[in-house]
Amino acid sequence: MSTLPFKDLQLDAFGRLVLTDLDGGEHVGVTPVRAHPISAPDEGLSLVGTHGHELAWVPRLAALPEGPRTLLQAELAQREFHPTLLRLLAVNTFATPSTWTVETDRGQVELVLKSEEDIRRLGEGRLMITSSHGVQYQVPDRWALDKHSRRLLERFL
Repeated sequence: MSTLPFKDLQLDAFGRLVLTDLDGGEHVGVTPVRAHPISAPDEGLSLVGTHGHELAWVPRLAALPEGPRTLLQAELAQREFHPTLLRLLAVNTFATPSTWTVETDRGQVELVLKSEEDIRRLGEGRLMITSSHGVQYQVPDRWALDKHSRRLLERFL
């Protein structure tokens, strides 16, 4: 008996995820959705069909064999865009809205912070900062930022 919650998972010729369920039914256009994308990204993954119904539940992504795990990780990376904020270089004003110039793991960018409420504290020094365009920047540990960045950030917390 297979320990997988499905028989097979692959990409079709159009780049869509195709899940073959335990009964042999094929489902084209499956979407992986994390249950807790920030607090426990490796735990709890739902594979959802085109009609919004869960087709399979994966308790731990790391427990999957390499093939399906790699495929799902690539799909999730395409869906989830959360650049990591590495440094705050400058802010134009300490009142909101304000324009921040930041360095991320994907390069330097300017973002607009509409209000202080757009900075969410996630515990253990982690932050999620949402720009006016809806892009969410993660800060894994605000205490690990350089002194200049921490000083600028503290003005908004």
